[in-house]
Amino acid sequence: MNAEKFWDSLSNNFDKRVKKYTQLYIKSIAKTKKHLNTNDIVLDYACGTGLIANEIATNVKHIYAIDISSKMIEAAKRKADKIKIKNIDFVQSTIFDEKYKKESFDVILAFNILHIVKDTHKLMQRINELLKPGGLIISTTACLGEKHTFLNILISILNKIGIAQYMNLFKIPKLENVITKGNFQIIETETLFHTPMNYFIVAKKI
Repeated sequence: MNAEKFWDSLSNNFDKRVKKYTQLYIKSIAKTKKHLNTNDIVLDYACGTGLIANEIATNVKHIYAIDISSKMIEAAKRKADKIKIKNIDFVQSTIFDEKYKKESFDVILAFNILHIVKDTHKLMQRINELLKPGGLIISTTACLGEKHTFLNILISILNKIGIAQYMNLFKIPKLENVITKGNFQIIETETLFHTPMNYFIVAKKI
């Protein structure tokens, strides 16, 4: 199953699946809002069902919310329409789409996505390219490598044989290194959730 079909298959029950992480989302949104202003143009990369975008819409000027899954985008649009949010464009797309131009965004959100991207260095270069000078990337990332568990061993095996969605078993230093090597300066970090480990980072384009 390719990535698009995989995430399409999860779209109907996605919000129910992540309900147990409600406090994580509440913390993430609250901390994110502190770094936003009403003139910001934001790219929400891998927006899913709009859990973050819909909550921060009133804090910024405009949001371009993208996801590889058309079903996730449809769900996000329904929720935004229901609460009459007008300043979000939900589009099935990727961050490498050429219609997104250099230095177009004040903030790029990357929530729960970096650990499932194979070439994170290429991704960080693209994020840097799209941000305006001094722009911010705000992310939360699962750092499963911080704990040695049977699940980690299983994920490593599945990664090697390629029968499941890829997952990077980040440790925090490795994750921070990926970001700083993308020409960013980390300005805030916090562990928001411990099981599984979820790490919040705000970094500024150098």
